Amino acid sequence: MEARTGRVAVIGSLNMDLVVRAPRLPQPGETLAGTAFDQVPGGKGANQAVAAARLGAQVGMLGRLGQDANGTQLLQAMQDEGIDCSRIGRDATHPTGVALIVVDDASQNTIVIIAGSNGALDTAAVEAHADLIAQADVVVCQLEVPEATVLAALRRAHALGRTVILNPAPVTGPLPQGWLENVDFLVPNEVEAAALSGVAVDSPDSARRAARVLQQQGARHVLITLGGQGVFLLPPADAAGNKGIDDDTRGTHYPARRVAAVDTTAAGDTFIGGFAAALAAGRPLDEAVRFGQAAAALSVTRAGAQPSIPYFSEIQPDAPQTSAP
Repeated sequence: MEARTGRVAVIGSLNMDLVVRAPRLPQPGETLAGTAFDQVPGGKGANQAVAAARLGAQVGMLGRLGQDANGTQLLQAMQDEGIDCSRIGRDATHPTGVALIVVDDASQNTIVIIAGSNGALDTAAVEAHADLIAQADVVVCQLEVPEATVLAALRRAHALGRTVILNPAPVTGPLPQGWLENVDFLVPNEVEAAALSGVAVDSPDSARRAARVLQQQGARHVLITLGGQGVFLLPPADAAGNKGIDDDTRGTHYPARRVAAVDTTAAGDTFIGGFAAALAAGRPLDEAVRFGQAAAALSVTRAGAQPSIPYFSEIQPDAPQTSAP
């Protein structure tokens, strides 16, 4: 895949990440002494847009920033990545969104999000900038902007026949009825998959069970990211070679690459951005999954959200990696 060969549209959030490192994650009511603090560009939408751009796609983003210093810094960061920011508006009422992130010595994190201007991205913006979706090969959405806005984008993209990826994050329960019929690839992590399906997810086998529930709810492809255990992919029941939705042998487990993790922040966003870029460039599904995994594996060896996202030239797609049914 050559750089900038496919078009990806991202509809989603832009946040300023306020990142604290501590020996461990605090318990309720506990105060800990941290070891470091950093302020870096983030937001799931922006992270996925940056990942797709660095990993080979032409990217345009629809989002909303405040008219404050954080917004100016975030906009400049996106422009520096070569992302089309002409549809990122500035809101005079709400401050730019922020995320409060604590990372422990085991590279695990907790995140609290303040939506700010992200909450002002409305359905009218989707209609006003429908050309962004029409020009894309792949459309990517998350849940850090209002649900009505996300649904409008999903429906428009689906109606236009675009490949639609939904990262259902953050999520606390099943998606509203009628959402999944507009989604080609549902990509939750294990916590999100459990919230959506009601099935506890802690292994590839349990991911398969959760993915089957999500397909019964209307999802087509389900990719559940499992952190250090890799990714589980359940294709549609009507795909070639599948016996049906009740066939408990369907699906593929892609083990994770073994790396020394430093910070897992934005690993999932990096996977989705790389996966979207590969699909937009016309790569087969299996290759797109592996490409996203290679990018995510490299990202966890670095600190920060967007600073950790690798470039296309850094990915080694031929490194050993095997899949297991």
